[in-house]
Amino acid sequence: MGRSKCPEEREFYLQIAIKERWSKRELERQFNGGLFERMVLNPAKLSPVLRETQPHALNVFKDTYVVDFLNLPQDHSEADLHQGLLGKLRQFLSELGRDFCFIGSKFPVQVGTQDFALDLLFFHRGLNALVAIELKVERFSPSHLGQLNF
Repeated sequence: MGRSKCPEEREFYLQIAIKERWSKRELERQFNGGLFERMVLNPAKLSPVLRETQPHALNVFKDTYVVDFLNLPQDHSEADLHQGLLGKLRQFLSELGRDFCFIGSKFPVQVGTQDFALDLLFFHRGLNALVAIELKVERFSPSHLGQLNF
């Protein structure tokens, strides 16, 4: 953590390290991964409904997650990403945040008479809500948002 930090950034790292109970190594990883920039300077884009129903969600979600600990090749597939996250679930939970609890992978969901599977399903204790993660490795497209809204 050699670069100089503004007082707000130092306070941010101090508070989140205490809250998340990070080791020195994890604090350095988050610092080097630009957590302050990802959460404070570039906050997550949340829907108005989520902001209204869960005001604390802005402090829970990040716009970008760093999963460099997976050591995946540049041209990895969604299946590679999925398997890597499951294989390094402890590190992934650390990246997500302390209040996330893993529920399942390829979690079955039935809508009407059709069966679907959520890539990853978590429960967030602070929000008291389920959080579904749909993995994508290609550039964002509006169809992805439609899939999630469904």
